[in-house]
Amino acid sequence: MAGAALRGGPGPLPLLLLCAAAGSLVCAQVTSETKQVPENSAVDIPCTAYKYSMNSPRIEWKFQKGTSLVLLYYGNELTEPYKNRVQFSSANIHFSTVTREDTGKYICEVVEGSSQISKSEVNLIVQVPPSKPVAHVPTSATIGSKAVLRCTETDGSPPPTFRWYRDTMLMPSDPKTSLTFRNSSYTLDSTTGELIFEPVSSFDTGDYYCEASNNVGSPQKSDVVHMEANEVNVGGIVAAVVVLLMVLALIAFGIWFAYSRGFFSKRKDTASKKVIYSQPSHRSEGEFKQTSSFLV
Repeated sequence: MAGAALRGGPGPLPLLLLCAAAGSLVCAQVTSETKQVPENSAVDIPCTAYKYSMNSPRIEWKFQKGTSLVLLYYGNELTEPYKNRVQFSSANIHFSTVTREDTGKYICEVVEGSSQISKSEVNLIVQVPPSKPVAHVPTSATIGSKAVLRCTETDGSPPPTFRWYRDTMLMPSDPKTSLTFRNSSYTLDSTTGELIFEPVSSFDTGDYYCEASNNVGSPQKSDVVHMEANEVNVGGIVAAVVVLLMVLALIAFGIWFAYSRGFFSKRKDTASKKVIYSQPSHRSEGEFKQTSSFLV
């Protein structure tokens, strides 16, 4: 390999022969290995399956990263964007330089007719040192409650492991094994970077920072964040309740005062009352009754 020596990773695993009876015997030969190489270095990825071919086989290369699977070499030609980056031969593909985006699984399939399929897989890890991690630490935690501290880093390859420090002292994975931390109750996950106090105690007050390391380059440390473990503020809770009751009392007084002043009463109906006129009763002929008078 040109440019840099490959580091770590086991060689090809013993050949596996997978067969299934379907009228005729169809077999698949599979090998797998892992390679690690620093970023910006060259690397050869072998097609071990080609060693087991007898005639002029059809060769295909695929690249798998997570759930994504793309063709790298198909129909006797390299696909985009690999045409200008990769050199193909029957025995391997050659990268003149690799980046962190090239980390993934490279699958070489060799097909001879319809009776023989050979497959080899290479897990390529492009080594990238970790960047400066970020420590997510609450500045205040209530004694007796749960507090979660997180350390995050997104550049390192392979993914880094994490360590936590309090007041510059390395925190052990089990606090009961240390005289300094035995009064604390926490769990520490070096893979995810989570430090969980459950429950928080007064001994957990201090300056915290985390460290990310993946054996590539130097370990990186986060900024220091101070966490203060406090008792439940009973006085503050009582004061808040008193203020709330006073506000409710003022609102109730305001409503009562508005009603007493008639601000919420319905407007009186000022429309004229309806006047009903009755017709004079029918008088018999000859009957006289004075209905009006005149003053001279």
